[in-house]
Amino acid sequence: MENKLYGTVLLKAKKILDWIARSSEGATLNTLSKQLDISKPTIYKILKTLEYCGYVRVVLVGEEKVYHLGTVFLEYAQSVNESIDIVEVARPFLKELRDQTGETVNLGIAEDNAIVLLSKMESTHSIKLVSVIGGKMHMYSSAMGKAILATYSAEQLADYADRVEYQQMTPNTVTDKEELLATVAQTRQQGYSVDDVENQPGVYCLGFSLVVNGRVYGAFSISVPEFRMTAAKKRQFIRLGKQTQGQIEAHL
Repeated sequence: MENKLYGTVLLKAKKILDWIARSSEGATLNTLSKQLDISKPTIYKILKTLEYCGYVRVVLVGEEKVYHLGTVFLEYAQSVNESIDIVEVARPFLKELRDQTGETVNLGIAEDNAIVLLSKMESTHSIKLVSVIGGKMHMYSSAMGKAILATYSAEQLADYADRVEYQQMTPNTVTDKEELLATVAQTRQQGYSVDDVENQPGVYCLGFSLVVNGRVYGAFSISVPEFRMTAAKKRQFIRLGKQTQGQIEAHL
């Protein structure tokens, strides 16, 4: 992959930043050199450049330098939040949907052939589902992903289905092109998507796209532990999901 992209040093810098971001206590040069497949001198040079740009900040712990993400990312995050107004528009309607269903409701967008989770309204029940804001999931295995794939043109969908590398997330995961195309066709026909325990073990989801005047803003889903899903609940959640879909689209 790196050989096909311009500026491999940027990819190395991303690996360093990703590692620092995942560490709540920051990272030292020694730690990074042990964890990453990058030489220690190279890591040091990249860190110096990142520090100069404000992408990392240094905290001295004794005589050792500990690197944390720089505050410049707060500015970037604010800019991203301002550009993604769908979160603010959708929030009250998704909260109402969460309260009506008692289940977890998620909001996401498609980015680089994956779904990025933008917002999450936790279930009012004790069981919490595993997902984090900013986390990614496959489009072919998730309800939000399949809801957005159903908005693609035939050419776009065929291109995605040909290029994606299918992974078996659960025994139910769609793992080939023909099965995916059939699933997306069914999604278009019924107006909602189903993740029948395909993305995460024990989790059933219903997905709904958000489209206004041909522009795809994203999608939302209702996530339910499999043992709590019944035929009656499914009918109710589909009705409430479509109602919420219409409310959000009317305000976009």
